[in-house]
Amino acid sequence: MMKLDKVIAVRNTKTIYRDGGKVIKLFDESYSKADILNEALNQALVEETGLAVPRLLEVTKIGGKWAIVIEFIPGKTLEELMKENPSKKGEYLNLFVDLQVKVHAQRAPNLKKLKDKMNRKISEADLNATVRYDLHTRLDGMPKHDKVCHGDFNPGNIIISDNGGAPYIIDWAHATQGNASADAARTYLLFWLNGDISGAESYLDLFCAKSGTAKQYVQKWIPIVAASQSVKGKRQEREFLMHWIDVVDYE
Repeated sequence: MMKLDKVIAVRNTKTIYRDGGKVIKLFDESYSKADILNEALNQALVEETGLAVPRLLEVTKIGGKWAIVIEFIPGKTLEELMKENPSKKGEYLNLFVDLQVKVHAQRAPNLKKLKDKMNRKISEADLNATVRYDLHTRLDGMPKHDKVCHGDFNPGNIIISDNGGAPYIIDWAHATQGNASADAARTYLLFWLNGDISGAESYLDLFCAKSGTAKQYVQKWIPIVAASQSVKGKRQEREFLMHWIDVVDYE
């Protein structure tokens, strides 16, 4: 019997518990069953690439609610370590980008396609038809790749384990296969959303240097990614993302 007494995190539609060597992600009734099963599938597909990720243990129901059970990795997140050791931020950022480049080197042909997901999100976005058309056209013109993209790659999703300091990447709910620069544009926006503008710029410089990517190419993705992200989330975040769609035109 799983014990749901130690809460790790609470989100809008899910609560995350720890039970010994397990993490239990318990979803509320409003959460789509298909989305839960897709998240579990993503975890399993990424596990097969050989990346250091917690193992998927089971998908089950607890008290009538769906739950995903994964391996618990004891340690601290990179985000926590950056706050605790500000002088080491550059070192942590280097590790962070190295990990993302390693993710992009993988292939998982059964993951959903990034472009399909983005096209769907742009269609759902609260934007006028002209802007949506422009964004769909831009997205269509971007090169098609099949690299593993995390979709929410930020320092809070990297755990440096207590066991020898090995880094693990968690939370694969948004994983797709597609263009690595779209994934980098998402990470860049996440630094901004977190209020870390200098971190955003340092990250982008490092990513472009380590991956051999032109900065302008990542920047071209920013309005597209911002639009696809504006569908969900808090009102302040939506307003912030709208600013990137309206103002940032790198053409």
